[in-house]
Amino acid sequence: PPLGIEVGSAKSFEWAAMYPLLHWGLIPWAFYTVPAVPIAYMLYVRRSKTLRISSACDGALPKRGREQIKTTIDIFIVLGIVSGVTTSLGLGVPLMSAMLSTLFDVQDSMLIKLGVLLLWLLMFGASVYRGLKKGIKILADINIVLGVVALVFVLLAGPTLFILDLAVNSLGLMFNNFLTVSTWTDPIEKGSFPKDWTGFYWAWWIAYTGMVGLFFGRISRGRTIRQVVFGIIGWGCLGTWLFLAIMGGYSLYLESTGLLSVSDILNNQGMSFVNALVVAHMPLGKISLAVFTVLILIFTATTIDSSAFVLASVCAKDMRNDQEPRRWTRVAWAILLALLTAGIVQSGTLGVVQSISVLGSLPLIPIIILLCVSLVRWLDHDFGDRVRPEELVLDPEKRSVDK
Repeated sequence: PPLGIEVGSAKSFEWAAMYPLLHWGLIPWAFYTVPAVPIAYMLYVRRSKTLRISSACDGALPKRGREQIKTTIDIFIVLGIVSGVTTSLGLGVPLMSAMLSTLFDVQDSMLIKLGVLLLWLLMFGASVYRGLKKGIKILADINIVLGVVALVFVLLAGPTLFILDLAVNSLGLMFNNFLTVSTWTDPIEKGSFPKDWTGFYWAWWIAYTGMVGLFFGRISRGRTIRQVVFGIIGWGCLGTWLFLAIMGGYSLYLESTGLLSVSDILNNQGMSFVNALVVAHMPLGKISLAVFTVLILIFTATTIDSSAFVLASVCAKDMRNDQEPRRWTRVAWAILLALLTAGIVQSGTLGVVQSISVLGSLPLIPIIILLCVSLVRWLDHDFGDRVRPEELVLDPEKRSVDK
């Protein structure tokens, strides 16, 4: 445990419930907001006709050599997205494999893992064939309904009071210790926790900033900048905190009461089987396991689809905001992501996954700074003294600026 907390103590349980809320809460959604606002401003106020994220850096780039710099930025954006998605898939494939092997009482194997990847590709192929609105949208809608139903079921059928009590306590711990735990590096004892967990998560989220920022930027038309910022951070945190509080609370309830030795499973079988066996110990165990297996399957399929869509969009030099990328480019990116994931899964080590995220995120840090500088300069140029007293609406029909 971090911060010298005694293993197995009551404090260790409380902090174990708090840390996921920190790692998956305010900071990642704030990371996603940073590129989303300049991208939205570029699309709907400056009326850019391109989806290249590098174009949102125009306000901070010199005119001389701008196109070469933008090409370099797009390359790093692509590498960041690829590293983030392959990290997700590298963690998701073993989880899905563990869920299936537990559900059908079979031995986990590399064959099952490769079968999971193939199934995801087939689902992606069907989504591409049917188009964006009839493909990925249907999958995403199904996933939202299933996810809400599953969480409500766990909350009501499980130890409801324990989960709610622990959730309130965890939020209090997080807000009270936010700066301490966010900046703790363990400089004296030099433990691995800050690097292996906090540092890894920060890098993972940064790797995703290009993909998620473009998504939020495209759906921000008609919103003020304030609405975009508070919408992303507020609703994003609410969703992740609800999921983590309910599922994490249920897991810690099993461990603290001795109903399931989660720590032993983690040490002997790994994190993937922790999730599978925790779900299997829910009321209606097999049915719950089947529902969560479908949830993970669809969620990861939509992740591949969305990632391939964004990658194809970023690489399409002349693609407009109202267009979809060519199907063959999306398929090519999906196959590449699957092949990279297969290599990561074959290595079988978490260290490889963590290293990929860190390497992919490092070049994105100066790009994020460029996006911020670009937005500030655009705002100053376009609105000057009116920026503070007036809200900017990301709607070309209400307010727009000619380049």
